[in-house]
Amino acid sequence: MKNLPDKLPDGLLGGLAPVLDETTRILILGSFPGVASLAAGQYYAHPRNQFWPLLAEVLQQPLVAMPYPQRLHCLLAQGIGLWDVIDSCQRRGSLDSAIRDARANDLERLQRDCPQLRRICFNGKTSGKFAAEFSARGIDTLVLPSSSPANAMSSFAQKLAHWRGIIA
Repeated sequence: MKNLPDKLPDGLLGGLAPVLDETTRILILGSFPGVASLAAGQYYAHPRNQFWPLLAEVLQQPLVAMPYPQRLHCLLAQGIGLWDVIDSCQRRGSLDSAIRDARANDLERLQRDCPQLRRICFNGKTSGKFAAEFSARGIDTLVLPSSSPANAMSSFAQKLAHWRGIIA
Protein backbone atom coordinates (compact mmCIF):
# COMPACT_ATOMS: atom_id res chain seq x y z
CA MET A 1 0.00 0.00 0.00
CA LYS A 2 1.27 3.45 -0.90
CA ASN A 3 1.98 6.04 1.73
CA LEU A 4 -0.55 8.83 1.89
CA PRO A 5 0.62 12.44 2.17
CA ASP A 6 0.87 13.71 5.73
CA LYS A 7 -1.96 15.98 6.76
CA LEU A 8 -1.12 18.59 9.34
CA PRO A 9 -3.49 19.25 12.27
CA ASP A 10 -5.06 22.16 10.36
CA GLY A 11 -5.89 19.88 7.40
CA LEU A 12 -3.07 21.15 5.18
CA LEU A 13 -0.62 18.92 3.37
CA GLY A 14 2.95 19.20 4.67
CA GLY A 15 5.92 19.38 2.32
CA LEU A 16 9.29 17.66 2.41
CA ALA A 17 12.30 18.59 4.54
CA PRO A 18 14.99 20.67 2.85
CA VAL A 19 18.07 18.96 1.44
CA LEU A 20 20.86 21.44 2.13
CA ASP A 21 23.83 22.11 4.37
CA GLU A 22 26.42 24.77 5.13
CA THR A 23 28.25 24.02 1.85
CA THR A 24 25.19 24.58 -0.37
CA ARG A 25 26.09 27.10 -3.07
CA ILE A 26 23.20 26.44 -5.43
CA LEU A 27 19.63 25.79 -4.34
CA ILE A 28 16.88 24.46 -6.57
CA LEU A 29 13.48 25.55 -5.30
CA GLY A 30 10.30 23.90 -6.50
CA SER A 31 6.76 24.94 -5.61
CA PHE A 32 5.33 22.02 -3.59
CA PRO A 33 5.77 18.24 -3.95
CA GLY A 34 3.28 16.39 -6.12
CA VAL A 35 1.19 13.46 -4.94
CA ALA A 36 3.80 10.86 -6.00
CA SER A 37 6.60 12.76 -4.23
CA LEU A 38 4.62 13.16 -1.03
CA ALA A 39 3.66 9.47 -1.06
CA ALA A 40 7.28 8.41 -1.62
CA GLY A 41 8.75 11.04 0.70
CA GLN A 42 11.13 11.96 -2.13
CA TYR A 43 11.63 15.04 -4.26
CA TYR A 44 10.52 14.58 -7.88
CA ALA A 45 9.34 10.98 -7.48
CA HIS A 46 6.82 10.97 -10.35
CA PRO A 47 8.32 8.68 -13.01
CA ARG A 48 7.53 11.17 -15.81
CA ASN A 49 9.00 14.19 -14.02
CA GLN A 50 12.17 15.16 -15.88
CA PHE A 51 13.98 16.63 -12.86
CA TRP A 52 16.44 13.77 -12.29
CA PRO A 53 17.17 13.17 -16.00
CA LEU A 54 17.76 16.91 -16.52
CA LEU A 55 20.12 17.16 -13.55
CA ALA A 56 21.89 13.97 -14.63
CA GLU A 57 22.71 15.63 -17.94
CA VAL A 58 23.72 18.93 -16.34
CA LEU A 59 25.99 17.29 -13.76
CA GLN A 60 27.16 14.41 -15.99
CA GLN A 61 26.24 11.97 -13.21
CA PRO A 62 24.08 8.81 -13.47
CA LEU A 63 21.51 10.21 -11.03
CA VAL A 64 18.56 8.33 -12.53
CA ALA A 65 20.21 4.96 -11.87
CA MET A 66 21.14 5.84 -8.28
CA PRO A 67 19.04 5.05 -5.21
CA TYR A 68 17.37 8.20 -3.89
CA PRO A 69 19.69 8.70 -0.87
CA GLN A 70 22.73 8.47 -3.15
CA ARG A 71 21.19 11.08 -5.49
CA LEU A 72 20.85 13.49 -2.60
CA HIS A 73 24.40 12.77 -1.44
CA CYS A 74 25.67 13.45 -4.96
CA LEU A 75 23.84 16.79 -5.12
CA LEU A 76 25.10 17.90 -1.72
CA ALA A 77 28.66 16.87 -2.64
CA GLN A 78 28.39 19.26 -5.60
CA GLY A 79 27.05 22.09 -3.43
CA ILE A 80 23.46 21.75 -4.69
CA GLY A 81 20.44 21.70 -2.38
CA LEU A 82 16.70 21.11 -2.87
CA TRP A 83 13.65 22.61 -1.24
CA ASP A 84 10.27 24.13 -2.05
CA VAL A 85 8.91 27.63 -1.58
CA ILE A 86 5.68 26.27 -0.05
CA ASP A 87 5.77 24.54 3.34
CA SER A 88 2.11 23.49 3.46
CA CYS A 89 -1.08 23.95 1.49
CA GLN A 90 -4.35 22.40 0.43
CA ARG A 91 -4.34 20.74 -2.97
CA ARG A 92 -6.14 17.98 -4.83
CA GLY A 93 -3.82 16.33 -7.32
CA SER A 94 -0.41 17.66 -8.24
CA LEU A 95 -1.00 20.77 -10.32
CA ASP A 96 0.33 24.07 -8.99
CA SER A 97 -2.88 25.73 -10.17
CA ALA A 98 -4.76 23.64 -7.57
CA ILE A 99 -2.71 24.95 -4.61
CA ARG A 100 -4.84 26.75 -2.01
CA ASP A 101 -4.07 28.23 1.42
CA ALA A 102 -0.32 28.09 0.76
CA ARG A 103 2.06 28.80 3.62
CA ALA A 104 5.62 29.67 2.65
CA ASN A 105 8.71 27.94 3.94
CA ASP A 106 11.03 29.99 6.14
CA LEU A 107 13.20 31.15 3.29
CA GLU A 108 14.92 33.66 5.59
CA ARG A 109 16.85 30.78 7.13
CA LEU A 110 18.63 30.06 3.86
CA GLN A 111 21.28 32.75 4.19
CA ARG A 112 21.81 31.79 7.82
CA ASP A 113 22.00 28.02 7.24
CA CYS A 114 23.73 28.22 3.86
CA PRO A 115 26.39 30.94 4.13
CA GLN A 116 27.91 29.94 0.76
CA LEU A 117 24.58 30.24 -1.11
CA ARG A 118 25.18 32.15 -4.34
CA ARG A 119 22.46 31.04 -6.74
CA ILE A 120 18.83 29.99 -6.47
CA CYS A 121 17.25 28.20 -9.39
CA PHE A 122 13.47 28.02 -9.49
CA ASN A 123 11.87 24.92 -11.01
CA GLY A 124 8.97 26.55 -12.81
CA LYS A 125 6.95 29.75 -12.78
CA THR A 126 5.15 29.17 -9.47
CA SER A 127 8.35 29.06 -7.43
CA GLY A 128 9.89 31.62 -9.79
CA LYS A 129 7.54 34.26 -8.37
CA PHE A 130 10.05 34.51 -5.50
CA ALA A 131 13.05 35.28 -7.73
CA ALA A 132 12.84 39.07 -7.35
CA GLU A 133 12.90 38.77 -3.55
CA PHE A 134 16.23 36.91 -3.68
CA SER A 135 17.69 39.07 -6.44
CA ALA A 136 17.09 42.09 -4.21
CA ARG A 137 19.28 40.40 -1.58
CA GLY A 138 22.13 40.01 -4.04
CA ILE A 139 21.59 36.31 -4.79
CA ASP A 140 21.82 35.25 -8.41
CA THR A 141 18.53 33.73 -9.58
CA LEU A 142 17.44 31.63 -12.54
CA VAL A 143 13.85 30.67 -13.35
CA LEU A 144 13.86 27.35 -15.18
CA PRO A 145 11.16 25.70 -17.27
CA SER A 146 9.31 23.28 -15.03
CA SER A 147 10.48 19.68 -15.04
CA SER A 148 6.88 18.58 -14.38
CA PRO A 149 5.17 16.24 -16.84
CA ALA A 150 2.41 18.87 -16.95
CA ASN A 151 4.85 21.19 -18.74
CA ALA A 152 4.66 19.61 -22.18
CA MET A 153 5.18 22.88 -24.10
CA SER A 154 8.97 22.40 -24.14
CA SER A 155 10.92 19.36 -25.24
CA PHE A 156 13.54 17.76 -23.02
CA ALA A 157 16.28 19.34 -25.17
CA GLN A 158 14.71 22.79 -24.86
CA LYS A 159 14.43 22.43 -21.09
CA LEU A 160 17.99 21.13 -20.85
CA ALA A 161 19.34 24.21 -22.66
CA HIS A 162 17.95 26.34 -19.80
CA TRP A 163 18.82 23.87 -17.04
CA ARG A 164 22.50 23.95 -18.03
CA GLY A 165 22.47 27.46 -16.54
CA ILE A 166 22.29 25.93 -13.06
CA ILE A 167 26.05 25.49 -12.97
CA ALA A 168 27.04 28.20 -15.47
